[in-house]
Amino acid sequence: MRTIMFSLAVLGIAPVPAAAQSIGGTYTVAGTNFDGSKYGGEATITLTSDTTCTIHWETGGSTSDGICMRNDNAFSAGYAMGKEIGLVVYKIEKDGSLHGLWTIAGQNGNGTEVLTPK
Repeated sequence: MRTIMFSLAVLGIAPVPAAAQSIGGTYTVAGTNFDGSKYGGEATITLTSDTTCTIHWETGGSTSDGICMRNDNAFSAGYAMGKEIGLVVYKIEKDGSLHGLWTIAGQNGNGTEVLTPK
Protein backbone atom coordinates (compact mmCIF):
# COMPACT_ATOMS: atom_id res chain seq x y z
CA MET A 1 0.00 0.00 0.00
CA ARG A 2 2.86 2.38 0.85
CA THR A 3 4.34 1.74 -2.60
CA ILE A 4 1.07 2.72 -4.29
CA MET A 5 0.76 5.91 -2.19
CA PHE A 6 4.42 6.80 -2.91
CA SER A 7 3.90 6.18 -6.65
CA LEU A 8 0.82 8.41 -6.67
CA ALA A 9 2.70 11.14 -4.80
CA VAL A 10 5.63 10.97 -7.25
CA LEU A 11 3.19 11.34 -10.15
CA GLY A 12 1.54 14.31 -8.46
CA ILE A 13 -1.68 12.38 -7.93
CA ALA A 14 -2.98 12.26 -4.40
CA PRO A 15 -6.16 10.60 -3.23
CA VAL A 16 -8.67 13.20 -2.06
CA PRO A 17 -10.43 12.41 1.21
CA ALA A 18 -14.23 12.65 1.07
CA ALA A 19 -14.24 15.58 3.50
CA ALA A 20 -12.17 17.66 1.07
CA GLN A 21 -14.47 17.21 -1.91
CA SER A 22 -16.20 20.49 -2.65
CA ILE A 23 -19.86 20.92 -1.89
CA GLY A 24 -19.75 24.66 -2.36
CA GLY A 25 -22.27 26.15 -4.75
CA THR A 26 -25.95 26.90 -5.26
CA TYR A 27 -28.72 24.40 -4.52
CA THR A 28 -32.45 24.14 -5.11
CA VAL A 29 -34.28 23.63 -1.81
CA ALA A 30 -37.36 21.41 -1.36
CA GLY A 31 -38.61 20.91 2.18
CA THR A 32 -41.44 20.24 4.56
CA ASN A 33 -42.31 22.16 7.72
CA PHE A 34 -43.21 20.58 11.08
CA ASP A 35 -46.87 20.42 10.00
CA GLY A 36 -46.04 18.73 6.66
CA SER A 37 -46.61 21.82 4.49
CA LYS A 38 -44.09 22.22 1.69
CA TYR A 39 -41.65 25.02 0.93
CA GLY A 40 -38.99 25.69 -1.69
CA GLY A 41 -36.21 28.07 -2.47
CA GLU A 42 -32.47 28.28 -2.88
CA ALA A 43 -29.40 27.73 -0.70
CA THR A 44 -25.83 28.84 -1.28
CA ILE A 45 -22.90 27.07 0.39
CA THR A 46 -19.60 28.95 0.53
CA LEU A 47 -16.51 26.98 1.60
CA THR A 48 -14.33 28.47 4.33
CA SER A 49 -11.96 25.47 4.62
CA ASP A 50 -11.77 21.83 3.48
CA THR A 51 -14.48 20.87 5.99
CA THR A 52 -16.25 24.10 7.04
CA CYS A 53 -18.51 26.56 5.26
CA THR A 54 -21.22 29.15 5.54
CA ILE A 55 -24.73 28.58 4.23
CA HIS A 56 -27.45 31.03 3.22
CA TRP A 57 -31.06 29.97 2.58
CA GLU A 58 -33.82 31.90 0.84
CA THR A 59 -36.97 29.85 1.39
CA GLY A 60 -40.66 30.51 1.79
CA GLY A 61 -40.20 34.28 1.81
CA SER A 62 -37.57 34.24 4.58
CA THR A 63 -33.80 34.10 4.80
CA SER A 64 -31.45 32.42 7.23
CA ASP A 65 -27.71 32.14 7.61
CA GLY A 66 -25.53 29.54 9.25
CA ILE A 67 -22.22 27.86 9.70
CA CYS A 68 -21.77 24.35 8.34
CA MET A 69 -19.41 21.42 8.51
CA ARG A 70 -18.79 18.26 6.53
CA ASN A 71 -17.55 14.90 7.79
CA ASP A 72 -17.43 12.23 5.06
CA ASN A 73 -21.07 11.84 3.94
CA ALA A 74 -22.50 13.81 6.89
CA PHE A 75 -23.17 17.53 6.55
CA SER A 76 -24.61 19.69 9.33
CA ALA A 77 -25.42 23.34 9.85
CA GLY A 78 -26.41 25.52 12.76
CA TYR A 79 -28.42 28.54 11.67
CA ALA A 80 -30.23 31.66 12.81
CA MET A 81 -33.56 32.74 11.35
CA GLY A 82 -34.50 35.98 13.03
CA LYS A 83 -34.22 35.25 16.76
CA GLU A 84 -34.68 31.51 16.32
CA ILE A 85 -31.74 29.09 16.36
CA GLY A 86 -31.89 25.84 14.40
CA LEU A 87 -29.96 22.77 13.41
CA VAL A 88 -30.05 20.71 10.22
CA VAL A 89 -28.26 17.40 9.60
CA TYR A 90 -27.95 16.08 6.04
CA LYS A 91 -26.65 12.90 4.42
CA ILE A 92 -24.68 13.58 1.24
CA GLU A 93 -25.94 11.28 -1.50
CA LYS A 94 -23.84 9.93 -4.39
CA ASP A 95 -25.61 12.26 -6.85
CA GLY A 96 -24.44 15.30 -4.82
CA SER A 97 -27.82 16.03 -3.24
CA LEU A 98 -28.14 16.53 0.51
CA HIS A 99 -31.08 14.89 2.33
CA GLY A 100 -31.75 16.11 5.84
CA LEU A 101 -33.83 16.75 8.92
CA TRP A 102 -34.03 20.14 10.64
CA THR A 103 -35.38 21.51 13.89
CA ILE A 104 -35.62 24.77 15.82
CA ALA A 105 -34.49 25.14 19.45
CA GLY A 106 -37.33 24.87 21.95
CA GLN A 107 -39.87 23.45 19.47
CA ASN A 108 -41.15 19.89 19.18
CA GLY A 109 -40.77 18.06 15.90
CA ASN A 110 -38.69 18.37 12.80
CA GLY A 111 -38.93 19.20 9.13
CA THR A 112 -37.24 17.64 6.14
CA GLU A 113 -35.11 19.24 3.45
CA VAL A 114 -33.41 18.20 0.23
CA LEU A 115 -30.74 20.37 -1.39
CA THR A 116 -30.14 19.56 -5.06
CA PRO A 117 -27.12 21.08 -6.85
CA LYS A 118 -28.05 23.57 -9.58
